[in-house]
Amino acid sequence: MDDELAISVRGLRKAYGDTTAVAGLDLDVRRGEVFALLGPNGAGKTTTVEILEGYRQRDAGEVTVLGSDPAAPGADWRSRVGIVLQGTGEFDELTVGEVVRHFAGFYADADDPEKVIERVGLAGKARARTHTLSGGQKRRLDVALGIVGRPDLLFLDEPTTGFDPEARREFWDLIRDLAAAGTTIVLTTHYLDEAEALADRVGVIAGGQLVEVAAPAQLGNRQEALPTVSWRTPEGAVESAQSATPTALVAELAARFGGEVPGLTVTRPTLEDIYLTMIGHR
Repeated sequence: MDDELAISVRGLRKAYGDTTAVAGLDLDVRRGEVFALLGPNGAGKTTTVEILEGYRQRDAGEVTVLGSDPAAPGADWRSRVGIVLQGTGEFDELTVGEVVRHFAGFYADADDPEKVIERVGLAGKARARTHTLSGGQKRRLDVALGIVGRPDLLFLDEPTTGFDPEARREFWDLIRDLAAAGTTIVLTTHYLDEAEALADRVGVIAGGQLVEVAAPAQLGNRQEALPTVSWRTPEGAVESAQSATPTALVAELAARFGGEVPGLTVTRPTLEDIYLTMIGHR
């Protein structure tokens, strides 16, 4: 395995009876990057991640995660992998500090629980019972449990589902801090703006295969897509046109309208536009 890769997958296959979930998938994730895995429900995304985590056996293919086969993980390998599921568990009668200290006891070289609690922004809640935490604070606790073992690789499964906008932005800052410290992160999310904000690269899975891997700004040749200029006519109708020279078109419209162009917008395809086109074609 290339020393620059945290994950290497070749020809991964998994079927459930007559249903093929993953059909010959190839994937590389570099050490230190944030990699977002995107795909609709039933595309094979969850099965792929569970195989990488060592939770599910594959039918065929070669898989290497942090230099080892996750199908036969040792204790050392487990200690280097952090996993944040959609729900880690309920510890209603325990305090935040008690839960994190308990999980720290599972690792030979755990991080300091108090420092971890501070790192995820829960220092003020260390003595609070977990049932009193907000949804965003519970998610931060999930992350604390995922990183207290000092993982080299962290899996995040739909980390901000149900968050309000402010809580999502705060959580994004936490993920950026983890990435800046050198943690490799594999993120699954249905929020395309989240993938664009956090990921160095994104991979799109559809039909059990990896359709494309690229930086968010380059996925599906997004950087080459023509911008769309829209405006409102004097009758109130909205007109639009794609143009390779949007500035010239806006100048033409300004001259036509005598200055201000009503309802003027200039947009390029979003990551969501590109993604929906890609999975739609599958």
